Amino acid sequence: MTDKVEREDLKGPGVKAIPHATLTNPLGRSERPSDIPVARYEQTLERGRELQQLPYGAAGQRSIQRQHLKNRMTVWERVQYVADGPPQVLYQNWGPNLDGASLVTAIIQIDGRDVAIYGHDFTVRAGSMDATNGKKLARLFELAAKRGIPLVGLNDSAGAFIPAGVGGLDGYADAFTALRKVSGVVPSIMCMFGFNAGGGSYLPRQGSFLIQPKDTFFGLTGPGVVKSVLGEDITPEELGGPKVHSQTGVTDFVVDDEVAALHKVREILKYIPDSSVKAPQFKPTSDPGARSTVDIDILLRKAFNSPTGFNTPVDITILIQQLCDHGDFLEVQAERARNTITAFGRMAGNVVGFVANNSAVSSGQIDIDAAYKNARFIRFCNLYNIPVMFLEDTTGFLPGREQEHRGIVQAGRAMLDAIVDLRTPRFLVLVRNAFGGAYASYNNYPTGADFVVALPTTRVAVMGPAGVEYVYKDELKKIRGEASTRLAAEIEAQKQQGLSDVEAGAAAKEWVDSWVRAEEAELALRYEREIMNPEEALSLGSVSQIVMPADLRQVLTDHLSFCLRHYEPSALQDVQREFH
Repeated sequence: MTDKVEREDLKGPGVKAIPHATLTNPLGRSERPSDIPVARYEQTLERGRELQQLPYGAAGQRSIQRQHLKNRMTVWERVQYVADGPPQVLYQNWGPNLDGASLVTAIIQIDGRDVAIYGHDFTVRAGSMDATNGKKLARLFELAAKRGIPLVGLNDSAGAFIPAGVGGLDGYADAFTALRKVSGVVPSIMCMFGFNAGGGSYLPRQGSFLIQPKDTFFGLTGPGVVKSVLGEDITPEELGGPKVHSQTGVTDFVVDDEVAALHKVREILKYIPDSSVKAPQFKPTSDPGARSTVDIDILLRKAFNSPTGFNTPVDITILIQQLCDHGDFLEVQAERARNTITAFGRMAGNVVGFVANNSAVSSGQIDIDAAYKNARFIRFCNLYNIPVMFLEDTTGFLPGREQEHRGIVQAGRAMLDAIVDLRTPRFLVLVRNAFGGAYASYNNYPTGADFVVALPTTRVAVMGPAGVEYVYKDELKKIRGEASTRLAAEIEAQKQQGLSDVEAGAAAKEWVDSWVRAEEAELALRYEREIMNPEEALSLGSVSQIVMPADLRQVLTDHLSFCLRHYEPSALQDVQREFH
């Protein structure tokens, strides 16, 4: 390849074609007659220009057009879109046959921050991996950790390059190992584009966050393998589409398309630090820390004064919105386990992680998926110096055979371990229900909370309303025993009023049942007043203070600011990873 390197399809970002000599530009490069010998120096320059430009158009224009026809960008277009400016390509190529162009590694800037990025070039060997690519990736991961910068992956790969034999597997093994070693050192964000299979699936899942656009697939095996091995017909969407992965927790963010995915990368980066030895960036805000959260008061008043009273479901995201600067927050795994909410936000300019029971779904009960969702998010915040706000409103862990058989004890332990290990400033707001083991394992003072407050609506106890059966069992026994006596007396009274035996029995039973319900309701109210109110927790030091709903943001931001003034961001003493 000589002057052909100047083809339009070989031009990449920042690469300028060298003009040919003309009458008006006599210094431009001229076509050389074939019979004129070329000096060795010029030959080396010629080859150098070819190698410079090869990564940008290695596959040719037709392959690029095929990529566009699939509504997919090329790797260079993706990099250009997400970056502030041209990338610093780390290796223009690598490999005995210059086949390293199927994977791009570079340093870019996003909002002025250095970011390490890699991307598969699907126009070259379907973005497949061999030993060359694996070493390239490993060096990028090591560079990110060494320099303390975040990592972004643009994944679009068919998996291991089959003609490379075991070399393709070795390449993935190199990448797996290197990425695991930087977990907990620098955060990483992975985008899934196109159709990814095999190692192309579980390499990116080693990242901190995974973004999957609609109409994409990734999985350990494709539908064809499932068909040949199991005889099962299944579509890519049913096997490994975003609807599947978002429910299992494999995918953290589902977006509409590639552009939205790249926007999500930039959004996530606003909330996370460069590395485990730094804090997230402080962002000045015009939203006062002392702003009244009167809307929380309005919400709770409307909910609890409704006919369903304190059993009324409450969407906890409304409280999070009220606490955050200008109401902005970023929910993580929004489509999974909606009975718990995990999200990033800012309070008085400081990044905060939110972990909140959502009583609007399943009474906010903590099931297996919710526990693992919480544990993973808390673990990330712990590693990357992000304070955590816990908002508690749950009736407890979800009981039942299915949960026990699937390992709710193990999932609950993972969540509890993550909370106990949390070293960043952390706070607990008791919104309403806080019962039993759910309270005991949810960031209270004994598990390490820095500050615990309760709204006046708090109901905290060993057991919820069902506890009345144990606390007032003697009174209930007396009421139910007296019911039979009252029933007999009331039947006679009704007969004396001229009713038949059947009519008298029915009327008497209705009256006695009403009396029993009234008596039991009175005991329930007594249980709530005497046992489930926050006063005992306040008197025992389990809660520091009662906070009015309208004052919640001010109280929390004051304590958050205090704790952060005395918190020194640092890595943990021993290496810890983001995933168990």
